[in-house]
Amino acid sequence: MYVAEICKSLVQLGYVIDIFTRKDSTALPEIFDWLPDIRVVHIDAGPAKEVPKEALLGYMSEFTDSMIRFIDQYQLNYDLIHANFFMSGLVASGIKKQLGIPYVITFHALGKIRMIHQKEKDSFPAERLDIEQMLVRDADYIIAECPQDKQDLIEHYDADPSRISIIPCGFSSEEFYPCSKQKARQELGLKKDEVILLQLGRVVPRKGIDNVIHSMRFLKNIPKIKLLVVGGSDEKPDFAKDEELRRLKEIAESEGVSNMVEFVGRRNRQQLKYYYQAADFFISTPWYEPFGITPLEAMACGTPVVGSDVGGIKYTVLHGKTGFLVPPHNPRALADALLEGMSCPKKYQDLRQNALKRVNENFTWKNVAKRTHRLYARVVSHAYPEPMYLLHIRKLNGKAYKSYVVNSTAHVLS
Repeated sequence: MYVAEICKSLVQLGYVIDIFTRKDSTALPEIFDWLPDIRVVHIDAGPAKEVPKEALLGYMSEFTDSMIRFIDQYQLNYDLIHANFFMSGLVASGIKKQLGIPYVITFHALGKIRMIHQKEKDSFPAERLDIEQMLVRDADYIIAECPQDKQDLIEHYDADPSRISIIPCGFSSEEFYPCSKQKARQELGLKKDEVILLQLGRVVPRKGIDNVIHSMRFLKNIPKIKLLVVGGSDEKPDFAKDEELRRLKEIAESEGVSNMVEFVGRRNRQQLKYYYQAADFFISTPWYEPFGITPLEAMACGTPVVGSDVGGIKYTVLHGKTGFLVPPHNPRALADALLEGMSCPKKYQDLRQNALKRVNENFTWKNVAKRTHRLYARVVSHAYPEPMYLLHIRKLNGKAYKSYVVNSTAHVLS
């Protein structure tokens, strides 16, 4: 989603972009014209089928070779690669060594931070840490998504602060916007007089959904309160197949709050806005969070957020103004924050209005793209002297372009 949205906004600034990604189906074409001035290039790297992300690292050498062959075959002059995640960074580093193309990287998550919280449950290969350390030294610039991300890079990877730029993620104002709570509830078949709490996202232990369910025992005196847990691998929750869902259901039963918790299942992007709009509060209390886009989407719908005081959430949510920040693993603090938010209608309306103002002033994809463009321009100007840079003007569809790029598993250009 990050790649798709930032590319769509960069195109509005005049870019022409190639997005490189692994071919995971034999039915996929090599080149897919996705949107005007954005192509998706499917690269051979391992079997043409779905592979768990934790098992993809071994195919990155083939990805690099395939991408270089593509560049040579079509005589492309990419001036910059933007890698997303450490495996794309490994590809970008290999291309830089062979073709001299500079790259910036957004890690989105850091292996050392993941290890601190997940320990032996982290299923990524151990060499991830060494690769990330190499990329921190090798990349021309690093994009940190929030101040905590930058601090983690400096403290745990000895990154050079002068080569780190903080550029957040964003939200789509075309997808997420305020709407009548009653209309949204009608769309979802929810009662208009219920107090609706929303937990939405991946159903994995680190997201802290168990913490939210535990907090419900402190809210039993609130009539008609309901927690909606949206997410999972299936549209209809399959507790027999999904171990984490089953664990959460058992927690709700042991806490005596089963009647207050509804496991909704997975929902598509088009439906998500109705859940955000219908909710009185959006809750996100992960153990750690590199950034977290869902709090932005909730605030864009005018729904206050109660989130963990960690990572990107403590950057996007202003405590007491757009929502509340609470410690992770603390259901009592979460319940107290919700009770405070419900206690005063005037305070609640202020939270809603402040949330809307903050995301629209700071976190639209248009704003993110402008900041990213300024960074690209800085990197390209350092990498290419102006006379050489002018040699890279090329013709495409009758128009002249300076050949820039964007992402790797990546993008490109102009």
